[in-house]
Amino acid sequence: MKSLDGVSKVVVIGLGMTGLSVVNHLRRLPQSLDIKVIDTRAAPPGQDQLPAEVELCCGEWQRGWLLDADLVVASPGIALATPELAEAAAAGIEIIGDIELFARAVDKPVVGITGSNGKSTVTSLVGEMAREAGIDVGVGGNIGFAALDMLEQGHDLYVLELSSFQLETTSSLPLVAAVYLNLSEDHMDRYPGGLEQYSEAKMRIFKHADLALFNRDDLATKPATATQLASFGFDGEGYGLVWQDGKEWLAVDGDALMPVEEIALVGRHNVANSLAALALADAAGIERQAACRTLRRYTGLDHRCQMVANEHGVQWVNDSKATNLASTVAALSGLKLAGRLHLLVGGDGKGADFSALGDVLAPMDVRLYCFGRDGHLLCPLSPQAVLVETMQEAMMLAAECVQPGDMVLLSPACASLDQFANFMARGEAFAELAHELAPQVGGKH
Repeated sequence: MKSLDGVSKVVVIGLGMTGLSVVNHLRRLPQSLDIKVIDTRAAPPGQDQLPAEVELCCGEWQRGWLLDADLVVASPGIALATPELAEAAAAGIEIIGDIELFARAVDKPVVGITGSNGKSTVTSLVGEMAREAGIDVGVGGNIGFAALDMLEQGHDLYVLELSSFQLETTSSLPLVAAVYLNLSEDHMDRYPGGLEQYSEAKMRIFKHADLALFNRDDLATKPATATQLASFGFDGEGYGLVWQDGKEWLAVDGDALMPVEEIALVGRHNVANSLAALALADAAGIERQAACRTLRRYTGLDHRCQMVANEHGVQWVNDSKATNLASTVAALSGLKLAGRLHLLVGGDGKGADFSALGDVLAPMDVRLYCFGRDGHLLCPLSPQAVLVETMQEAMMLAAECVQPGDMVLLSPACASLDQFANFMARGEAFAELAHELAPQVGGKH
């Protein structure tokens, strides 16, 4: 484990899983460090796991600690524009995040993924491809395991999901490949400079990347400079799509790899995610056959366009994570079915205007099942809409009329708290009932 040159006093801002991983990493270093933790919450999570010798200040900023530090390691949830951090920066104190600490310690290949949407799916997919190829891989960062905790496990490859918040405090991360998947408005409260400032943070992923991968269909993701460029998109270039034998295929430089219809993930956006994952896998030395095998079996993260049943030609897809309009629109974008879509929507709409969803549904062969507290607000979006009380009622109604080629999709565009503890509980209830209904329906028509 490498030392931190010239550092003796470190202040960690923010506890929780990330803060604890930072403290534990610092304590493993060969040098003796004075470590203190500040968390503005009165009772921060992880407080009971903090070593007794590490001082903790809760519920307020400890300005004296900050200005006396040689190094500040800040949680990604705390903006650098926060007055206390800005004062420390003005005093010449270096401020980094846990990913920068990881960058200074890692000695194995790393793949990095950022973007407004799809980060978790691509990160998990590349991790699964590596496992399929027999590689000891650590998958984490903005999802799953804290990056610094994974170092202790001694993996041969690391795959990191990286948020714009994490990238703001990262300057030396060596990556064998990095991808910027797409750009859309998010976290605008954090970026007064708007979309341009938000994108600048994400572009930092390419700073020390051997290969920079961008989206040809979203050129805002293309870096101005890079050691080596690659791209993915829905045309026939690079990692793209070609037509062969009457089917659409995933391809590399025009050479067909596998039919798009064999991808287990659901939705057109996941075709793009699959192309990005293939490119990253190639750059990381993951056997391409293993990557394609993974695409055929990997059904995705729980509650994100996750196929939970597929029997008698009817697909049952859990997208309970779609708790707002934009997520549901993304799930529907480019969706191609041989039959009809049975779309389950509703819950707590959080005051949203759902009218834009009507435009998306208009050209589709869809039956809309509206449930929950705000289900009545969604009914006017389609002439083929039915209003019920619960998601379970909606599923039972759909089961009565599905035919081979149809899809039953839970993509609610609403929060779940009116009827469920959280979106996970809603998704689990959908999956459980889908497993009961799927063997019984579709084949009888």
